[in-house]
Amino acid sequence: MPAPKTMTEATIRADLISFLKNLREEIIMGFEKFESQARFERKEHQYPSGGYGEIGLLKGDVFEKAAVNFSLIKGKKIPFQEELGPFVATGISLITHMKNPHAPTVHMNLRYIETETKRWFGGGYDLTPMGFPHNEDTIHFHNVAKKTLAPFGAEIYPDFMQQAKEYFYIKHRNKERGVGGIFFDHYNTGNFEKDLAMWKAIGTTFLNAIIPIYEKRIAMPYTQVDKEKQQIYRGHYAEFNLAYDRGTKFGFESRGNTEAILCSMPPDAKW
Repeated sequence: MPAPKTMTEATIRADLISFLKNLREEIIMGFEKFESQARFERKEHQYPSGGYGEIGLLKGDVFEKAAVNFSLIKGKKIPFQEELGPFVATGISLITHMKNPHAPTVHMNLRYIETETKRWFGGGYDLTPMGFPHNEDTIHFHNVAKKTLAPFGAEIYPDFMQQAKEYFYIKHRNKERGVGGIFFDHYNTGNFEKDLAMWKAIGTTFLNAIIPIYEKRIAMPYTQVDKEKQQIYRGHYAEFNLAYDRGTKFGFESRGNTEAILCSMPPDAKW
């Protein structure tokens, strides 16, 4: 994926990092608007191999737990692809675990990785009802993704949707983790500017996909029985993240910050 001739490698990376950091702040503010008092607590950490990250953690009355993290990792060998040599990886990742069982968990990730010979984009977002799926929420979530990707090619949304169905699959339970979304990795069409524009569009439309759902669900009445059902589904979520998630494995293999890697875990769960 050759970069535009008018942009240097340093300029490209600076633009990507700036975009990710600004998007992260926008998402943090979007989530905090639901809370009367709670705010994100931030903690920065350094990676032994180079680079840094920052955890943003929220525990409130609406978001039982939400994490919106940034990372910039440098290393000599990229995990699982050691032949590619030194690498730089940057991205944001987020997860929500809602107090109200009717409000679904949402996950989003945007990442960019470059080596001496290759570069690619990855990411996506997906929705996981915790025992209480609402069909209109699923339709809305997917429609936002579909409209976002439409300008970049009619084939992209169906492709990314299928990748999400296959990736977010809990094999030992023979089911999808949730109601899907979009997922892509190692994305490199050879047109850097188009790929970058698509990647940014996914990030900037994420709040459009989830905020209307939370506005409808966070005030719904629920019982303790509903809460117990939510915790059982949270257990399934934890199983996927620990057994199958490539981001978790990448984080551990690249000697990432354990606290940041495990931010995706629910605050409590039952089996």
